[in-house]
Amino acid sequence: MTSLQRFASVDPGEQAISAVAGSLVFLAFVSVFALPQATIYLLGGFVAVTAYGWVTDREQTAKFLFLLMTVSTVLILGLITIYLLVESVPAFSTVGLDLFVQTQWSSGEQVYTLVPMIWGTFVTTIIAMFVAGPLGLAGAIFLSEIAPGWAREITKPAIEVMAGIPSIVYGFLGYIVFSKFLTREATLQLPQLGSLFAVGIVIGLMALPTVVSVAEDALTAVPDSMRDGSHALGVTDWQTTNSVTLPAAFSGVSAAVILGVGRVVGETMAATVILANVTRLPDPLTDVFGNTITLTSLIANQHGTASGLQLSVLFAAGVVLFITVISLSIGSQYIEARMQRKLGGKQ
Repeated sequence: MTSLQRFASVDPGEQAISAVAGSLVFLAFVSVFALPQATIYLLGGFVAVTAYGWVTDREQTAKFLFLLMTVSTVLILGLITIYLLVESVPAFSTVGLDLFVQTQWSSGEQVYTLVPMIWGTFVTTIIAMFVAGPLGLAGAIFLSEIAPGWAREITKPAIEVMAGIPSIVYGFLGYIVFSKFLTREATLQLPQLGSLFAVGIVIGLMALPTVVSVAEDALTAVPDSMRDGSHALGVTDWQTTNSVTLPAAFSGVSAAVILGVGRVVGETMAATVILANVTRLPDPLTDVFGNTITLTSLIANQHGTASGLQLSVLFAAGVVLFITVISLSIGSQYIEARMQRKLGGKQ
């Protein structure tokens, strides 16, 4: 039975309620731009109609609400994507490939580039992954293979709490404690405010809960029969983990690292708090203690004063970030699905 046939089989009264509720949501969305003062009344009408539908036929109303939430999510993401692309068109048409080729940024002379920001994002991401990758994998192995039940019950929630700490708190602590410590080390001769190294360490710690949680789920998903078969051959626990569990969960662990990279690439507040608004490449290029802005901190620092072409360049930076994070998310989903097929015996 198709969706249309299922809808036709619903009681006409419920069809009318769903149609009225959907129309009110659509009108409320339109009124946000056309007549903002009417939005609250339309949303109130939607709540009233939905409440009536919930009382008369809870099952059909629940299905309608789930459908509405799904459509709204897709619609909002689509509108955000379209808006980003439209607003970035002037930057791509005026500046063109120079956004990704030249290295000079001067808003006064209308000269713009994203090269220093992309480089800063790349360097901080690599540093963060050297922190979150090994520590996250070690934490996941400890939780799934080594820790007793009571230790897992304490450690797992504590790690998940870390994921809930606002990024501004991480950034503030990174600036006050870690960045200030590096600045006081005279042998390093660091800039007064922040460095790519400090940002990388801080956002690496921020990505750690994501890597641990997803990698631990991947390791736990490995069937116990594989471990039992290894133990039956007289293999030690560590050899089983190293030779059986980790290879079987490799795809899931890889997905965990990729998700961690996505978390790091999109991090804004920590980088903005620690880094200064420096729009040039470090000299030398490999200087991880330099103070070069990232894509996210560029947008956060300059969106309030930008206008015209400069504002469009910020939207172009948003497009680069959007494509990067979406690609990483799709890649991690693909790898995770591949692991599920592998563990399920499907090729």
